[in-house]
Amino acid sequence: MSIHSKKLRGSAQGEDCTFQIAGVCQGRTDTVVLCHLPDESHGMGLKADDISAAFGCWECHDAIDGRVRHAFAPGEKDWYLRRAQSRTLRRWVALGLVKVAG
Repeated sequence: MSIHSKKLRGSAQGEDCTFQIAGVCQGRTDTVVLCHLPDESHGMGLKADDISAAFGCWECHDAIDGRVRHAFAPGEKDWYLRRAQSRTLRRWVALGLVKVAG
């Protein structure tokens, strides 16, 4: 089952970048989009599920996707991916786009 949501994709507009990569992020909100992260749901020509994503500005998105070289220390890129996804999930909960049963 694929998870795709126009509301989740659209929710990135105007939000803060959740990657905030040191030395890369410019703190702009006008270029933030939903950046899909690598996971088991993606493949050749397929993006990951919308739930496997984070809010990212143009600069951070380019660094994470490798379009612009960034000297990540070992394990640093994975740390930024996990932190950004957690921050984005928290924001979705706050916006009421994701519900947590409890």
